Amino acid sequence: YQAHRYDTETPLEETMVAFADVVRAGKALYIGVSEWTAEQIRAGVELARELRVPLISSQPQYSMLWRVIEAEVVPTCVELGLSQIVWSPVAQGVLSGKYRAGEAPPPGSRAADGAQPISRFMSDEVLTRVAKLRPIADELGLTMAQLAIAWVLQNDNVAAAIIGASRPEQIVSNAGASGVVIPPEFMTRIDGVLGDVVESDPAQTAANAPQRRAV
Repeated sequence: YQAHRYDTETPLEETMVAFADVVRAGKALYIGVSEWTAEQIRAGVELARELRVPLISSQPQYSMLWRVIEAEVVPTCVELGLSQIVWSPVAQGVLSGKYRAGEAPPPGSRAADGAQPISRFMSDEVLTRVAKLRPIADELGLTMAQLAIAWVLQNDNVAAAIIGASRPEQIVSNAGASGVVIPPEFMTRIDGVLGDVVESDPAQTAANAPQRRAV
């Protein structure tokens, strides 16, 4: 059972005691967090240990384009014994290659429907860089989406990647990324292709957190 975003309106002690009650009632075996900063995770783990309940996971956004967890969250979780269950490994579909610079989004796609999280990735600069990943995927015998998912799974602290799909065949295809090992030289090439369109600022976790609980 995970705390989706940090609740700024509730004392952390109250949140963790509520989690402990859930575990002790047998309604969940483990607890986790989602989109918490490294500092918040450390404080949560300390309280969880005092309450003797297992806080074991962090669920952040993570992809080739969104790497804000690498500098602080991942090292903290490695130290404390947590792993990542990441969401949006294909960057809302952008890393699948379906969107092209200078072209309108395909009808029925997330971007065409005006979904907000995808907007940060929809610049021509980002889409042009993403298109240059296709030869790398082809060399590895992967689809663009498989390359993106395999890339996040390459991080030793990532236990699983949450994939979204609108059709059953997408699930089958994306599952093909499991077990794929991307050679180091290809990882370096990916970094070179994407360059400065990658977001790595750890402050983005806090910046994107809601300051008030939804009503």
